[in-house]
Amino acid sequence: MSKDRKQPHFTELVWESTEQNVPIPPRNSSVPALPKLSSENKGKPKTSSEPSLQLQLWDLETDTPEPVTTTEGQFVTRAKELEHRTEDSALLVPFKSYWPTYGHMTGTQSRWYFYWRNEVRQGRYPKTDLSYIFLHVYELINGIGWQDPYDGYKQLSQIWEAYRENYKRLDQYLGGWIADFSFVHHLDVPLSLIVARSRGLAGDLAELELERCLTISPEQLTFTVLTAMSDYDISKSKFYMGEGKAALEQYIPQVVALINAYVTRKHGSNLVEMFPPGPSVMRERYLFRSAVYDISLYGYSVIIPVVRISKSPPLRSLITRLFRLTENKLRELLGYRGRLKGVNVDADMEDLITRFLKREFEKEKQEDKGPAVVIDLEKLERLQSDSEIVRTMLTVEEMNELQEFEDSDFEVINEEPDPEKEEFEDIEDEIIVPHESLEPEIVIEEVRSANVGTEWEQFSEVLSPLQHEALLSLMNEDGTQAIQKLAAANGTMSELLIDEINDIAMDILGDLIIVGEEIAEEYKIHLLNI
Repeated sequence: MSKDRKQPHFTELVWESTEQNVPIPPRNSSVPALPKLSSENKGKPKTSSEPSLQLQLWDLETDTPEPVTTTEGQFVTRAKELEHRTEDSALLVPFKSYWPTYGHMTGTQSRWYFYWRNEVRQGRYPKTDLSYIFLHVYELINGIGWQDPYDGYKQLSQIWEAYRENYKRLDQYLGGWIADFSFVHHLDVPLSLIVARSRGLAGDLAELELERCLTISPEQLTFTVLTAMSDYDISKSKFYMGEGKAALEQYIPQVVALINAYVTRKHGSNLVEMFPPGPSVMRERYLFRSAVYDISLYGYSVIIPVVRISKSPPLRSLITRLFRLTENKLRELLGYRGRLKGVNVDADMEDLITRFLKREFEKEKQEDKGPAVVIDLEKLERLQSDSEIVRTMLTVEEMNELQEFEDSDFEVINEEPDPEKEEFEDIEDEIIVPHESLEPEIVIEEVRSANVGTEWEQFSEVLSPLQHEALLSLMNEDGTQAIQKLAAANGTMSELLIDEINDIAMDILGDLIIVGEEIAEEYKIHLLNI
């Protein structure tokens, strides 16, 4: 038996075929023999008693195929149904899910979520779990909860700002998702905050933000974005690690914006135009990674042209020198010993930066000291009250004297008029001043009104056309943005423009007419006439 098991076994396979009368080819022939057709079969088509079976792959298709549903698509459908649901009150119930959706929540968790979401939409941000936050973010990403894309961007940014302190993981995701949101909706928004908070995203986003700021909005440059342009690692500077950190982060972006405006005014082209980088590189960016996102809304990815601003050697060299020069000037102003060596910048640029930083420091010192004249409101109110009392007493005395005069008996004496006496009396009548006009407040106001015309006319004549336009810009509701755009268009900075106007006002009017970036309320009426 064991021997039989070791013997080879053969299996006979029988294949059914419709072909018949096929001869076996000879052994020595390599050409296969053709089947011989009988005389009966010649000229007749082949027929088979059994129909041939064919595998048809597309038989199951219909004219209107059913759409393929995905988990993300189902989430969006459900989110639209629940978009306006709210709860008046609920208790916080812990909730943890890696990709939270509505189906992952219990009834009590759902009630808390819709209560919390309504609070967030009202601008209140109560304590909650991270999964609730991500669920609401998924809604906003997929277009639920907003009509205007800018409103959706604002909501995402506010949620990030409100909860990032307690949940550091938000920095890993929200920055990239908000950037993707701005790309798919073509929003003109700054990316500097995203670059600062999301270190891993700083590559392409930093380049995009550099291009936007240096070409359109230099006043929005930030320290973090500019560090990508500098070959000088300022983070290792002892001055930066010590007392100079805040000053450097504040003034370096302003100095770069100042030089950009100076170059634009002098040469007619900004820094990017003077030192053009290479051509743009098309970069594919995958949208909303690790989020519950329905790709049928905006697609799987977007193509973004990225200009490598930071790869321009002459521009990097200039920015690096501006970093080092600004640090030296701030060291001097803050009394820090030691200077960086080998800083070579054009004399005009260095002088402009020096004057700008000194003026800014003097302004800060003046703000720290407070106003030169402090008005005691209590004394002012007491003086006004006393003035009213005096006015009332004088009025009563006049009325009493008039009443006594009317009640007294007197004789009418007809005398011939004396021309000289009448002339003298006429003069006396002209110079009689009522009691009220003797009050100091009214006298001062009359003197001021007599001189105000000439002072404001002189002030108006001294102002340049650009300064005139700047004052008119500040009179509008969006005055801050208007004067920044005006300054950038004319190759200067809004701060310098305001300082120049205030200097003229101090010389002629004896006071500052612009406080911060707003015109003082008491001077607006005068500026309407200049």
